[in-house]
Amino acid sequence: MIVRENQYSFTMIEQHHHGLLAHDIMKKWEGNQVEDDFFFEALMYAIKNHDKGWRMFDKQPFWNDAKDSPYTFTNFPTLAKTVLYKQGIDEVETENAYAALLCSEHYVRFMNNNEQIEAKQFVNDEKKRQDRIIASLTNFNDDQFLKHYELLKFADNLSLYICLNEPGVSKDREHFFFRDGIPAPKFSSILNEDKIQAHWQGENIIRLSPFPFSDTFQVTYPAKLISREGIEEIGILETYKKANNFNTEVILQEE
Repeated sequence: MIVRENQYSFTMIEQHHHGLLAHDIMKKWEGNQVEDDFFFEALMYAIKNHDKGWRMFDKQPFWNDAKDSPYTFTNFPTLAKTVLYKQGIDEVETENAYAALLCSEHYVRFMNNNEQIEAKQFVNDEKKRQDRIIASLTNFNDDQFLKHYELLKFADNLSLYICLNEPGVSKDREHFFFRDGIPAPKFSSILNEDKIQAHWQGENIIRLSPFPFSDTFQVTYPAKLISREGIEEIGILETYKKANNFNTEVILQEE
């Protein structure tokens, strides 16, 4: 779950909805076109479904009693994460092995430095999965795979930038993940900087420099507004269940 909070409420965005947003963003990508790549459709499937394993977990959000707030994707317990990560990659692999390879690499990099036994086991199991998938692919290329991974990571980060920040937030109050910029894909010839600078202009416009897309475009993502009062009265599960989705529209344009 992606969570923004204030004194009275939590804005909660399901991880898979963030993945769908990442996919909508990358449909407009212009840097180093990859549409002719043999694995282009698999790349787009991976971007769209990289957080698929969170779906059932996010339908019934978990309460973090230590923080007096819902668990988020950043502080969700590691052991539970390994379960949902594996489930998501398994589901993706039933549809597309190369997409699963990208998702696996994405999560392995999250867990690489985690010293918990279960995290180390997850990494070992995923390395075996990766070796198995690569051995089955006749068109696999290391350099191409790293390029595709960079695009997945960029899509993930830009979508997170949109979701983690309150619309219209000032630069100094942005989420600390991206206050200094969004890491740019390392291979792109149209991006001469290590990071893409982003800032909000008003409540529904994000300006990017450099701008790696074909034109100005609009994206939409759903969220739920959950009141602290409701949680205190009936608990987080019932409050979340009864809340309606509302859509947030964001326009991305060149600085």
